[in-house]
Formats: sequence, structure tokens, C-alpha cells
Amino acid sequence: MISIDDIIETNEMITENKLDVRTITMGISLRDCAHPNMEQFCRNVYDKITKSAEFLVKTGEDIEAEYGIPIIHKRVSVTPIAVAADACKTDTYVPVAEAMDRAAKEIGVNFIGGFSALVEKGFTNGDRILINSIPQALATTDVVCSSVNLGSTKTGINMDCVREMGEVIKRTAELTRDNDALGCAKLVVFCNAPGDNPFMAGAFHGVSEADKVVSVGVSGPGVVKHALEAKKGADFTEVAETIKKTAFKITRVGQLVAREASKRLGVPFGIIDLSLAPTPAVGDSVARIIEEMGIESCGAPGTTAALALLNDAVKKGGLMASSHVGGLSGAFIPVSEDEGMINAIKTGSLSLEKLEAMTCVCSVGLDMIAIEGDTSAATISGIIADEAAIGMINNKTTAVRVIPVPGKKVGEMVEFGGLLGYCPIVPVRNQYSSAAFIARGGRIPAPIRSLTN
Repeated sequence: MISIDDIIETNEMITENKLDVRTITMGISLRDCAHPNMEQFCRNVYDKITKSAEFLVKTGEDIEAEYGIPIIHKRVSVTPIAVAADACKTDTYVPVAEAMDRAAKEIGVNFIGGFSALVEKGFTNGDRILINSIPQALATTDVVCSSVNLGSTKTGINMDCVREMGEVIKRTAELTRDNDALGCAKLVVFCNAPGDNPFMAGAFHGVSEADKVVSVGVSGPGVVKHALEAKKGADFTEVAETIKKTAFKITRVGQLVAREASKRLGVPFGIIDLSLAPTPAVGDSVARIIEEMGIESCGAPGTTAALALLNDAVKKGGLMASSHVGGLSGAFIPVSEDEGMINAIKTGSLSLEKLEAMTCVCSVGLDMIAIEGDTSAATISGIIADEAAIGMINNKTTAVRVIPVPGKKVGEMVEFGGLLGYCPIVPVRNQYSSAAFIARGGRIPAPIRSLTN
């Protein structure tokens, strides 16, 4: 039985503490779209997306209006295009990205993900074409998001791809320089990427998924911070219990929306991704939760421990609220999208190196970090390699979404707009080269913990 107190509390979470459903994402398989002719394949892709997700936006709007729960984005993810388009006789997948973009605009979604490749153990011809197409694809589309998974705990790290992705990020930045390298904000490089992630830019519809599924990403950093404000001086056991109980309540909101969307669309329910995804708005920050625990400014000693507690408690609370928790589920630390982290970068308490340490315990990795435009491709590849190693060894998802902004220097600001936010250029303090290391290529072997059979 739901009490009046529960209803009042949920209403306060929404109206005062910025609780929202960040996204309803429909995953769509494109495997039945395969065709050797590129034009026919693009038609198949467009038709499959527009027919499958025709009523996604309206359904989200109806649920939002009926239940009073803000649903910020409606999104689509598709089978990795390197897989779906592998039969096409072509040397570029840019037309596929353009077809995805047209389909997304036709149905009215905010983003579409899946211009992706899974190359943790090596490349197919389709993977090669996809990766080479990324810069132009992101430069000629508006809402298409791209990702590449180049490592896993089971397979190791594809260092040839690590080298190439540094170059791809640089080319993408150059082709979108008029928009402050915005293309790089829609490109993420993964290790251990999940196939059911509803959040962009890394969402794709995994090859083991059903033909169509509906998943929901829920967010509520402000709700967690508000709950902790009543626990000043409490020990960490009580802090963890408070976060768990709050995460449970947040997840139940997502569960309601997901099941309702599934029923109305006639599409199976996939997962709830309970990720504390911040926004640039004041009061919606993961950094401010860390500071509420007693860290003077995010990045100070103790920050990683605070984030570890937060991430673990969020997962535990979410798992008790739904049998289908998946995706990334934890705490995000995207610099340009978090008001508290932006402030910490400005004050100097938070650095790239500290952010890397924090990725050992958060739910993703180095996210939405603007760096100087003249940062070398080899340095970017080195950053990717470090993050992939953290993910591989610790059997967790890690990722890199860095944005080398042409013409910008440390201290200058860059504005991406909307949920992507704004950010000061973050210094890459160590200027020593990793070029010779990156040039070796090959594959870093999987760790001993991969041998679990």
C-alpha cells in the first residue's frame, strides 16, 4: 500500500530536488536490415527505426503528463552499425549515419546511438569502415552518437584500435571545430561496454538483445544530496543506508515509467539504469553529494572513497527495487555536465589525474572533459589505454569522452549547450610523450581473472 507520505515525498523529489527520468530509450535490432546494396540497406534502416519507434515520443509525453514525472529525453539505440552493415559493398558508412539522423528527426527523438563497433579482440572489414567513417559521420549529422568498445576483461585491449581512436578523435574535433569540437561530445570509447545501456553517447542495442526493448535511465543526484543533508555528522554506515533507501525510491519511479511505456508500446521491458547522471543546473550534481559527505571541494583527498561508497550504495538500493537493473547503474562524473565538478575544475581541486583515480570506482570513466586542441593523438590514445586498463583489470565498464577543442587553451571556457553543459579547458599536466608506447600496437592480453570457467 502506498501511503500519502510516500506520495508527498515523491512529489517533493520531483519538484524540489530535480528527480527525473533522464531517458526512455528504445533499443532496435537492425540485423534483419542487412543488404549488400548500400542504398537499400539505408532504406531498410530508416524504415525499421521509424516504424518501430513511431509512437515512442508521444508515449513518453503521455506518461509524463499523466504521472507528473519529468521525462527529459526520448532516445533510440540500434545494433552496432559495423555489425548490421557488414554485408554492404562500400567503403564508407556515412550514408548510414545520415539515414539514422533522418529517422531520428522523423520520430522526434533527442539522440540515436549505435554508430558503433565492437573490436576488443580484432577488426572485421565492417569495423574498419565504421571507425574510418566516424569523423565525417559526426560532422554531417546532428543527433547520431557513436561508440567503440576496444577492450574487455575477457579479451584484453586492442591497442591497434587504441592508437586509431586517438587519431579519430582528433579528426572529429577538426571537422567540427566550428562548433567547439561538438562531434567529440557524441563519441565515446569503451572497455567492457554493456549492450543494454540507455544513456548517450554510448548506447547501442546489443547483439544478444530482443528485436526491440524499452529501457529507462533514471537520475536523481539532487534527491540523494537532499537526503544526506539531514544526516550531518552521521557515520558512514548510516550514510550508506540513507543512499540505499533513496536509490530504492528513485528506482521505483523508473520501474513505473518503464513498465507503463512497455505496455503502451507493446515492446518488452529491458532494464532500469539507475545512474546518478548530473546536469549543469545547480542542485543536480554528483560532486555536491561528495561534498555533502564532508569533502571541502570535490577532488580533495577522500573524494575517491566517498564516490566508492556512493556508487556501491546506489547499486544496492536499485537492485532491491527492480529485478531488471542493468546498463551502467551507478554515479556518473561527466565534468561539463556537473555544476559542482565545473566549479572544482575552476578552483583547482579537481584534475584530470584525480578524475582518472575516481573512474576506478564510478560507473563509467573520463567523461565530457574538454582539453586543449593541440593535445596530440598519441596522448589521447594514452589516456584511452589507461582507462581501458582500469576497466579490464577491475572487470568494470570504463570509457573516455574527451574533447580536444581547436584553438582553446587551459582556462578558457567552452559551451556545448543543453545537457552537455559547459566546461573550462582541463590541463593535461604531464607533457611527456607516450607515442612510442602507443605505436607498438597489438593486443594487451586479458588478465588472469578472465579465466573463470
